[in-house]
Amino acid sequence: MDELIDIVDENGNYTGKTCLKSVAHKHGYFHPTVHIWIYTDNNKILLQKRAATKKVFPGLWDISVAGHVAAGENITRAALREVKEEINFTIFPKNLIKIGTRKHQIKHPNGIIDNEFHHVFITELTVPITTLARQETEVDALKLFDLECLTQTKNYENLLLPQYHEYYCFVYDQITRTLSL
Repeated sequence: MDELIDIVDENGNYTGKTCLKSVAHKHGYFHPTVHIWIYTDNNKILLQKRAATKKVFPGLWDISVAGHVAAGENITRAALREVKEEINFTIFPKNLIKIGTRKHQIKHPNGIIDNEFHHVFITELTVPITTLARQETEVDALKLFDLECLTQTKNYENLLLPQYHEYYCFVYDQITRTLSL
């Protein structure tokens, strides 16, 4: 779905300009996105298998929920909205923990230029996975994996992208720190 998004500069500062997501991806304009990693209290991580029709990384087991921030939308509200839209899980703002912002730049073989600032959150899954309802245009499947899959690529082939191993390790550290509190 094409949507109106805010344009930020190479440091993540809002420029006051907006454009369609497709235009930002065509020209490589920086824009904000959200990543929400959802874990369980028994050391599992919820991953989604991206829909086969997605333009970027189709069919890949990936972040629990991710999406673009709409123009003028608050970052936290965008995260809450994306989780509700993609997997029908309602999160209260107090249960959403922001763990950082990550500058991301990649040119995909299909011509899409992703220059994004990922606002990264973690939250606990507080309902059975069977109660989640996936948005079929975005998500082919949902599954709980051992949390260690974020750090051990050898035992988890075809899961996540190895070039982002450092990022996954950071998320793992933040989740394990939260679980130990």
